[in-house]
Amino acid sequence: MTPIAGSSAPNPHDLLILLAVARTGRFTTAGESLGLNHTTVSRRIAALDADLGGRTLARTAGGWELTELGRRAMRAAEDVETAVGAIHGSEEQSDQVSGVVRISATDGFSAFVIAPAVAQLRRRHPKLSVEIVNVTRRALQHRSGLDLEVVVGQPQVHRAEAIRLGDYTLGMYASRDYLDEFGAPTGIAELSAHPLVYFVDSMLQVDDLDAPRRLVPGMLDSLSSTNVFVHVEATRSGAGIGFLPCFLADRHADLVRLLPEEFAERLPYWMVLRPDSLRQPAVAAVADALRRRTAAVQDALRGIEPRGGARLDDSGTASPPE
Repeated sequence: MTPIAGSSAPNPHDLLILLAVARTGRFTTAGESLGLNHTTVSRRIAALDADLGGRTLARTAGGWELTELGRRAMRAAEDVETAVGAIHGSEEQSDQVSGVVRISATDGFSAFVIAPAVAQLRRRHPKLSVEIVNVTRRALQHRSGLDLEVVVGQPQVHRAEAIRLGDYTLGMYASRDYLDEFGAPTGIAELSAHPLVYFVDSMLQVDDLDAPRRLVPGMLDSLSSTNVFVHVEATRSGAGIGFLPCFLADRHADLVRLLPEEFAERLPYWMVLRPDSLRQPAVAAVADALRRRTAAVQDALRGIEPRGGARLDDSGTASPPE
């Protein structure tokens, strides 16, 4: 291994500790993965910094981020990791698509895209583990502890790679029982007489998701939640009219899509990664699996191919489920 310019040769074990911290963003979590305590991790990082003649990590609000020197050291650490893996077993045993990949994504995308994509990927790479943190928010400026994020809307980020995955559509839906009891709105103006099932307005962090309150400001909130599956079930239960992702709502035959010409809000999904994340085989494999799965189900995401629900056209007639 060639030493980094202007430094003494670092301890390979310390490089592997740095790699663990870079992937988790925290000394404690990195230590747990290596069987070390927090103090030992901190001491070994300090020793590595002394060997390299500079700081490899910088503290941010989200945890520890690599400095420029740290990024160069991490590339050397990855070479050490690969070499150690080759020593310890056969080609099958040294499958590099292994370890933990942590993802932040919305509830709906996690269930409809990530879960099946990862399940299929793990059939080929059983040592891979994926952790999903469900949240609907803007992309983070510092994503310590996360390997990738999936967000709604084009991200404004620095020192990160952003990849557009595809689009999805939201529409207005109501249950058949709700429409039988309260009648079906035949235009946007009539929607103001119906309650809305949607996100908690004061907690909504993504401006692109404000369509119902922008288009129909007169609708009063009925049941609000930060979880899209609560929106779906509340709408099915008759709590009001839900503004729902078509790929989730169209799976339920008891939901009817209302005014599809007026309400078809199409929004993009973007994947955001740290600059060096794709150098990790496991992260690269997961990112590729998400791209492939998103492309394969694009029509369902856009609401082009309903999977069980019905649509209510402008005349108030419900078409049968396809």
